[in-house]
Amino acid sequence: MRTLTLGYSPCPNDTFIFHALVKGLAGDSSLEFRERLEDVEALNSMARSGKLDVTKVSFGVITQVLEDYCLLKSGGAMGRGCGPLVVARGPMDMDSLKGKRIAIPGSNTTAFLLLRL
Repeated sequence: MRTLTLGYSPCPNDTFIFHALVKGLAGDSSLEFRERLEDVEALNSMARSGKLDVTKVSFGVITQVLEDYCLLKSGGAMGRGCGPLVVARGPMDMDSLKGKRIAIPGSNTTAFLLLRL
């Protein structure tokens, strides 16, 4: 049996998506996965260093890891109305955000990529 490292975040979406694979309920029975649960920015960094065999990454880092990883046709979780969200103490419109300091989950995350766009 071949063991591969599998990195994903502990968020409910990811744990649901990867549950069957990690528990041996889907996929090739000759493969076993050793989980590595990390926040998405840590996973992005690990992917940029090639430290994991299989990993979730943010859309913001894909172009930086394509030499070492291939992008699967399934698994993307980006769409209208499902985040990321900008949270403020009070009501604000997009124009009010200009020049404000905004916390981000990491410089290579999808949240930051979308915020820049």
